[in-house]
Amino acid sequence: MRRIPALFATVAIAEAVSWALLLTGMFFKYVVVHNEIGVRIAGPIHGAMFMAYLAVTAMQARAGGWKWWITLIALACSIPPFFTLGFERWAKSRGLLTAATGQPATQS
Repeated sequence: MRRIPALFATVAIAEAVSWALLLTGMFFKYVVVHNEIGVRIAGPIHGAMFMAYLAVTAMQARAGGWKWWITLIALACSIPPFFTLGFERWAKSRGLLTAATGQPATQS
């Protein structure tokens, strides 16, 4: 359970990076080369990171004892590009990324 906060942070960052890859692929598809290879590669990666973020958010919310509205905001942040980064930083600054034992996420 103590590894969930670190996993949450990692997946939140990976989800944002996958957004960047997908947006880059879309730019090349529609503007530069009109070839969809970038979207074909980045699309499934982003989809997997999106689903992982939802799952890890649910695990962290339970482990950290989040209120329902914080969990809802965290889940909603998976939709706009890069919002998972902002939420992760906000949650970390408020001490919400803790393990079930109440220990900070920085301890192993």
